[in-house]
Amino acid sequence: MSSVPSKSALLATLLLGATLAIPAALAADKPQTFTGRVSDAMCGSGHMMAGKPAECVRACIRKGSAYALVVGDKVYALDTSDKSALDTLDKLADQQAKVTGQANGDTIAVSSVAPAQ
Repeated sequence: MSSVPSKSALLATLLLGATLAIPAALAADKPQTFTGRVSDAMCGSGHMMAGKPAECVRACIRKGSAYALVVGDKVYALDTSDKSALDTLDKLADQQAKVTGQANGDTIAVSSVAPAQ
């Protein structure tokens, strides 16, 4: 008796795998909402500059850092060039915000930003 799977068994396995992968792929394309504290990618959850943390965030942004969102122990870099979103992030420096967008690893492609309720 051979241990090589039949063509029909191999085809069934491939179809099952493809069927299970489709919902995960579709879910990855849906925007998610994250709630956390607005920071910058350079400092993350711990600010290095003396003074108020919001001032540190703004100083780091002026020096070229990207905005970030601290959610629990995780720090997400925020990817946006939308002027309205950037203005809102500036106003919410070191405050709680709700960010909606698509996460890809440690980066969120931002579609909207609002103060957290």
